[in-house]
Amino acid sequence: MEIGVLGLQGAVSEHERLLTACGATTRRVTTANDFEGLDGIVIPGGESTAIRKLLVRENMLVPLRELIAKGLPTFGTCAGMVLLAQPESLAGIHADVARNGFGRQRDSFETDLTVPGWNTPFPGVFIRVPYLKSVSGPTETLITLSDGRIVAAREKMSLRQRFIRN
Repeated sequence: MEIGVLGLQGAVSEHERLLTACGATTRRVTTANDFEGLDGIVIPGGESTAIRKLLVRENMLVPLRELIAKGLPTFGTCAGMVLLAQPESLAGIHADVARNGFGRQRDSFETDLTVPGWNTPFPGVFIRVPYLKSVSGPTETLITLSDGRIVAAREKMSLRQRFIRN
């Protein structure tokens, strides 16, 4: 399995290292040609506006949005989640996102997250990260904090839904 990691800005090497530890082969994606043959892609954390501007400048935004719409498995963390939720960016998940939803750097915190299907909690680190205010359509909430903020969601489209979106 070859997973691309969008390598324009952000926590690229950290995602590559973790994917490799899970047994995946990774490919750093820096041009539209790098999308060819991927089994999935990760859009890492960083700064969503900077990543979007780089996607546009490198003529990668439209091809990536089209691949996602066709069903390329995509995982977005932090800025990646913001871009996936923005209709004008990647439009990969039906959700309303709050950028920097947890406030400033001084408002950062850590907490254990209950992940469906996992036996042990996952250590969540929240540093100026977004959250999802709401999800709709085929999007399923996976993880919420005790105050109800959605910090992980999944959208799995059927073949019919993929065809209609194209």
